[in-house]
Amino acid sequence: MLDRRAIQIAALLAMLALAASGARAHDEAKYPDWKGQWTRGNGPAQWDPSKPGGPRQQPPLTPEYQAIWEANMASQASGGESYNPQAVCLPSGMPRLMIAYEPIEIIVTAEATYVRSDHLSEFRRIYTDGREWPKNVEPTYTGYSIGRWIDSDGDGRYDMLEVETRHLKGPRTFDASGIPFHVDNAAVIKERIALDKADPDLLRDEITAIDHALTRPWTVTRTYRRDRAGEWFEHVCTEDNHHVVIGKESYFLDAAGYLMPTRKDQPPPDLRYFQSRK
Repeated sequence: MLDRRAIQIAALLAMLALAASGARAHDEAKYPDWKGQWTRGNGPAQWDPSKPGGPRQQPPLTPEYQAIWEANMASQASGGESYNPQAVCLPSGMPRLMIAYEPIEIIVTAEATYVRSDHLSEFRRIYTDGREWPKNVEPTYTGYSIGRWIDSDGDGRYDMLEVETRHLKGPRTFDASGIPFHVDNAAVIKERIALDKADPDLLRDEITAIDHALTRPWTVTRTYRRDRAGEWFEHVCTEDNHHVVIGKESYFLDAAGYLMPTRKDQPPPDLRYFQSRK
């Protein structure tokens, strides 16, 4: 009797394991195939790829933050980089990470979707497990992201990921020209990510920034081209970074390791603690 009962229990456990395995396979089939290496597909690295870089980006900035941006562009034109966090290897953060300076990888699971980039070693977690916004979150450069999968065409398979990102910290800019975010770091970033309907190797990310430095939400669409067999290379920012920011001034190290100015008539750094005593 005991042997027969043990056999029945074993058979039941096997059936449950088989059912669970089938459920996992079925769940995996519901998600889109975003495997591979995704490279920036719409030209240069300005934030709005539909417009030329620099002043012609025309971000909807408030007068105060328009003035900050113009000062940043003037600094860039003269060789300065102190406004640019990447110059000292700070992470791009969101949403600048999605410019994809280097190829990105998207890893889809039922509980979360991960976005990783070798550029500045950035890594995003987009939670898709149905959680609510936590009450207390430590701000980070990539922020806290919650996503929701959508079956937009009703074919039984998800084809779009809607994401909202909050709890960001600074300093951050939209791109290398220094388009600023408000210093209150209250930005909210919303995304709609999906494959192109006609080209499965083209991914689109519609990104909307809501920030107090802007007069209205600012929406751009970035695209990425897939290489299914792309090679991954390590990019360590600090390994060969020649930018040095001291105070509010940006300097440059030459090949011999000497500190060089980046603009005409640039003052040298304050050397008060390096002066020899008499």
